[in-house]
Amino acid sequence: MTPNIHYENREIEGERLELPKGAIYWLGPNVTLRRCNLVISVASRWLHLLSGHLIDCTIQAKSELKNARWTRMNFKGCHFKGRFTGNDFGFREESYDEWQVGGIEQCDFSEARLDACRFYNCDMRTIQLPRWPCFTILDPVRRAAELTRVEWPGHFGPVVIDGLAEQEESVVALTYHAPSVAERLGTTAEELQAVLERLSGVVM
Repeated sequence: MTPNIHYENREIEGERLELPKGAIYWLGPNVTLRRCNLVISVASRWLHLLSGHLIDCTIQAKSELKNARWTRMNFKGCHFKGRFTGNDFGFREESYDEWQVGGIEQCDFSEARLDACRFYNCDMRTIQLPRWPCFTILDPVRRAAELTRVEWPGHFGPVVIDGLAEQEESVVALTYHAPSVAERLGTTAEELQAVLERLSGVVM
């Protein structure tokens, strides 16, 4: 039987928290981590993110962490390392979110690889983003009409840009890893770079 490990209703300071494979982990409700090193080795299906605050922590994905929804967690002054694909950060108001504590500010992703990651309802000026070959499109939903007029290589336009109409207005940034998204959508990182360099509102 797979054990369940709960971090809830307490404050932890200055510890290294290892989340190795072989267990199901629950973060929250009502957990605060301060100056901790959170090392994640499990897939997101074994990681239940209920609610909590992470302050001045390092969050390290030991292997590619896919589709984690961090929008019930509040990050301040945290440093992310490793590969994050399809992750959501920030505050996303959802009908089933009874804690309403999510958010992100003053965090550093410069040592992380982000691909198909979304940021919700946050001030991106406080976020240090990864540089090329990662790139971030700021205010993508608000700028959807402008971005659809751009001639994108491969299937990037039909899949990513045309899909902005289905994104929530609270999405304030989208970050991709150019080699990965290019391979999926029939283009190259170099072709994407040539288009992105001509646009405003892109961090790369």
